[in-house]
Amino acid sequence: MGKRKKSSRKPTGPRRKEPLDTQFTCLFCHHDKSVTVRMDRKEGLAELFCKVCDQRYQSKVNHLTEAIDIYSEWIDAADAAERDAASGSRRPAASSSRAAPAVNFGSDEE
Repeated sequence: MGKRKKSSRKPTGPRRKEPLDTQFTCLFCHHDKSVTVRMDRKEGLAELFCKVCDQRYQSKVNHLTEAIDIYSEWIDAADAAERDAASGSRRPAASSSRAAPAVNFGSDEE
């Protein structure tokens, strides 16, 4: 068994990162590049808003979060809200602490 020959080629310089998008299409008004994301890493908050229809969304961020991550969360939240509205599942109203009055059916009161 022979040894494998090592490649004599070396990488041709540093890899270039392609910048990620910072402006996106709005889910509600469908305008291209109308949604902008502002991130305040010091406060740990990101705000997404549409310049045309004024839709807004806020989320928490960390040091790894990018604008596309906030946009993806917004899409997921909008889909979840649409599913909840379509299914009609709403939370029941808050119950009171008082007991309901008793109802007697078929009582013989004369």
